[in-house]
Amino acid sequence: MNKRKFLSSAALAGLLPTLSAEAAAGTVSAGAKSSTGLLTISGTLAKGNRGPLDPALDQMMAKQGIHFTKAWVFDAAALYRLPAVTIQPTLEYDAKMHRLSGPLITTVLKAAGVDTDINTGSALQLGLRAVDGYNIWLSLADVRSYRMLVATHIDGQPLAIGGLGPQWAVYDADRLPQFKDKPLKERFSLCPWGLYHIDVKPA
Repeated sequence: MNKRKFLSSAALAGLLPTLSAEAAAGTVSAGAKSSTGLLTISGTLAKGNRGPLDPALDQMMAKQGIHFTKAWVFDAAALYRLPAVTIQPTLEYDAKMHRLSGPLITTVLKAAGVDTDINTGSALQLGLRAVDGYNIWLSLADVRSYRMLVATHIDGQPLAIGGLGPQWAVYDADRLPQFKDKPLKERFSLCPWGLYHIDVKPA
């Protein structure tokens, strides 16, 4: 992702502490997360487990222009409870194969109440946003076709903030015809690491 535009390190350092509080501040229903919120889904949702974005307390999302009236927040335990798959792509950062595991994005969206039915939900667009503001829009149809993960682990260890975490939206580029013949540095431009928000909108 050599085209990724980063926030300044000082600005990012000022925003990162809000990750641990952004979702907790608005939890509104039983069954919500019981610890730090790591991934927020907003947009076209049938339900939510937190209320509207609070510009005062949801500082990272507010600074990055995110708006919602309700959202679904996952903590690590909620993500880990979802069925996981494992891929083993060659990563651009060290040119080595690594095991990445986590639920499919479609699985996460369904758990958040998004209509992912192949007939009725495929027209949706997904905005995948990272902690540094990097934002990619993909169709749900492409995300499904790529079998794109919300990776939570690398080589058996949880992804960490400061590394590639808290989550990484990623596919197995080595085995997808759309990406496998591209130069390694160009295979993951649609894969924001540091993923913390998914915006769901009609096409």
